[in-house]
Amino acid sequence: MEKMTKKEYFGEIKKIVEGANVDNRDEIIEFIDRQVELLSKKSNTKTKTQKENEVLVEGVYEALVAVAKPVTVTELQEANEDMANYSNQKLSALLRMLVNAGRIVKTIDKKKSYFSVNAD
Repeated sequence: MEKMTKKEYFGEIKKIVEGANVDNRDEIIEFIDRQVELLSKKSNTKTKTQKENEVLVEGVYEALVAVAKPVTVTELQEANEDMANYSNQKLSALLRMLVNAGRIVKTIDKKKSYFSVNAD
């Protein structure tokens, strides 16, 4: 069974409250609806760093396209002057974002990770 989210828990609580015979049922339902609304807003907002990373990810993708072969993080830094400005950890995180989005492929050979543009 998957773990329920806060939003799902509030939905279940709302069902219980709607069927309950309590004096302040409408107030409780309003509270639950407000909490669900706040959770929705929170999940839709991006931090300053997330917005910056979206721009950086495009640069990393373009650098991989230019290299046109599978490379390690270090090789990417050596091949592209702009990528040399970022730490291995930062580039790894940006590359992971691209992998998760399905835009690039990560292959592991002898404990080394290689990244390349998705052939699709």
